[in-house]
Amino acid sequence: MKGWLMLVAAAMVLVVLVVPTAVAQGLTPTQCNNQKNDLENTCRNVALVLGKPSAACCQLVRAAKVDCVCQFVTPKLVAALGGADRTIALIRGCGRTIPRNFKCGSVTTPP
Repeated sequence: MKGWLMLVAAAMVLVVLVVPTAVAQGLTPTQCNNQKNDLENTCRNVALVLGKPSAACCQLVRAAKVDCVCQFVTPKLVAALGGADRTIALIRGCGRTIPRNFKCGSVTTPP
C-alpha cells in the first residue's frame, strides 16, 4: 500500500507538471510505464514530504508526456498531494506553467 501511494503521488506530481503542448506522440505502453516509474523513483520525496523538487525530478517533469501520466490523475490523488494549490506550486517549482481549466485525468485545474 505504501509503495502504491508513492507511485500514485509521484505520478500525480509529474502529470500535473506537464503542459498540454508536451503531448506524447507514438509512445508505447512500455515507454509510458518506464516514464512513470522514472518519475516515481526520482520525485517521490517531493510528493511525500512537501519538499522542493530536485533538478533531476524537474528534468523528468519537463520531459513527461501528458498522455502517459494523466491516466493516473484523480481528485483523490490531488488531495493526497495536499490539494490543487500544492500540486500547482510543485509544478511551478520546476519552471512549468499550468493552463487554466486544463483537464488531466479526472481533474481540471482551477480557472
